Formats: sequence, C-alpha cells, structure tokens
Amino acid sequence: MPFVDGCTIEEAANDLSFMVTGAYGKPAANQFGAPLRVHMPWKYGFKAVKSIVRISFVAERPKGFWEALQPAEYGFWANVNPEVSHPRWSQATEEVLGTRDRVPTLLFNGYGEYVADLYKGKEEERLWA
Repeated sequence: MPFVDGCTIEEAANDLSFMVTGAYGKPAANQFGAPLRVHMPWKYGFKAVKSIVRISFVAERPKGFWEALQPAEYGFWANVNPEVSHPRWSQATEEVLGTRDRVPTLLFNGYGEYVADLYKGKEEERLWA
C-alpha cells in the first residue's frame, strides 16, 4: 500500500509549513525524501509525507495511509495529543532521541500558538492519533 496523506489548504499555507528540497547544504538524498517532501513541524513523524510523487487538489477529504491501515486508531486529523491516550499507549510523555530521558509531550510539538486555530470548530472530530 503506498503512503498517501492529505492536509488542508490552511495547513499547507501556514507560515510554518515548507517544502524540503535539500539538507545540510546539498540536494535532498533519498533518505530525506528526494526530490521533494513537505514538512509541518507541528505534525509528528508518522503523519509526515516522506517523498512527494503527486499532489492532488481534491474536493473530498482523502483517506491517508494510517487511517486506511488502522481506522480505529488514526483519523485524518491524527496528531499526538498528550491529554488523550492512544488506544494502545500513553502519549503524555515521549523519549528524547539518543537518551533514555522522558519529557512531557507538547501539544502540536510546542507550536500550538501558531497552529491551534487551524483546528477550531473540529472538536467533534478525532484530532489525535
């Protein structure tokens, strides 16, 4: 199953969203999603498109990879909410890579003041992973 995901025009147009074409001063290597990937720093890794093959503007919300694979656990708006446990684990803390230290998970990866408005009015939908 190919990795498919979607975002809204508002998410894509947010000042924090950007297209990645390179890393460390060089064109992006395959491991970084060459030739092009999108990055939204308030989204977590499982929700990030790794390499763009096609962009489609559609009238209806697409079903993303994780939503299709595990619909009881992931929805279109999937992101990590530290106040809501994932059906199989707590999301209240996360491990700092390269250490065994656990720190409190920040809603929207700490970018809430810049992106929380994108999700207002969607309280009835699953806004978590």
